[in-house]
Amino acid sequence: MHFELTEEQLMIQKAARDFAQQELLPGVIERDEYQKFPTEQVKMLGELGFLGMMVDPKYCGSGLDAISYVLVMEELSKIDASASVVVSVNNSLVCYGLEKYGSEAQKEKFLKPLATGGKIGAFCLSEPEAGSDATSQHTTAEDKGDYYLLNGTKNWITNGSTASTYLVIAQTHPALRHKGINAFIVEKGTEGFTVGPKENKLGIRGSDTHSLMFNDVKVPKENRIGEDGFGFTFAMATLEGGRIGIAAQALGIAQGAFELATKYAKERKTFGKPIAEHQAIAFKLADMATQIEAARMLVYKAAWLKDQGLPYTQAGSMAKLYASKVAMEVTVEAVQVHGGYGFVKEYHVERLMRDAKITQIYEGTSEIQKMVISRGIIR
Repeated sequence: MHFELTEEQLMIQKAARDFAQQELLPGVIERDEYQKFPTEQVKMLGELGFLGMMVDPKYCGSGLDAISYVLVMEELSKIDASASVVVSVNNSLVCYGLEKYGSEAQKEKFLKPLATGGKIGAFCLSEPEAGSDATSQHTTAEDKGDYYLLNGTKNWITNGSTASTYLVIAQTHPALRHKGINAFIVEKGTEGFTVGPKENKLGIRGSDTHSLMFNDVKVPKENRIGEDGFGFTFAMATLEGGRIGIAAQALGIAQGAFELATKYAKERKTFGKPIAEHQAIAFKLADMATQIEAARMLVYKAAWLKDQGLPYTQAGSMAKLYASKVAMEVTVEAVQVHGGYGFVKEYHVERLMRDAKITQIYEGTSEIQKMVISRGIIR
């Protein structure tokens, strides 16, 4: 067992850390307060190669491994989860799905600009009545011969208005249930495709979350991904990798809160000494550090399995389940360590606490992860 990162991975980690400190930290509180999408920062992330990290260079990607990807996600998420979720969606859900399952024509037309960050992607699965139950797709795609007619609504879509390329999951053959679902590439500006108002959220407020409406949207047959009925399999396979990205995001949020709490505990004095020297606080820090390290091992292992081409479904679910739990617990404790200051926005930890909650919900709730894990155990 080798726990050392390679020289290249360490360089990528440092680049992400420097970017987060220099470009994301300034203005992060304002972006959260006013729900401002980090437009300029996302553009720079594309220039760094962080929006197509695992894409083959022949499709304009960085050709890096999953370990490098989670390192970047962790560093960015310490500072700004609203920016890191753009990296996660574009890499894990959009680029990965297109590269693995798309046709060569689709890769040339759509994957290349996504991998460079020239365009941003969105993954459209959730609906008003199809969140955790992804088989219940009410968005329909009626086969009209050389095109499909798309109708329906998608909810809680990350990059909802900033994306140019949308991967949309819809039902074509209702009698076949999940075997009748298809996945489509829909371009922004297509007639009948509209973006709803931005959601006013608890956390990741800088992230661009919208509902999407499709009213008789014509989608060319060549924009279907895979064979007829492949959509559900496509969605589930794509989400498996996405869970690793969100697990890394949760890990980063926890680590960021822990670092702030540790710094504050060393500086803040009560009864004549730093509060870090009081056992009540010191033991909190010890528990936080241990939880974070355990989460890190789960996240890195899932990424390593993916890099090795080994099954990683259960490992990814375990990583997301535990890392998101740790993110919530550590951020709550970080606020507690800060005392009254933890309740004030300028100290950052209250924002990290709010951001942490979504990691237990999107790309499969914690309850769904337990279903995946338990099925793996039983089978």
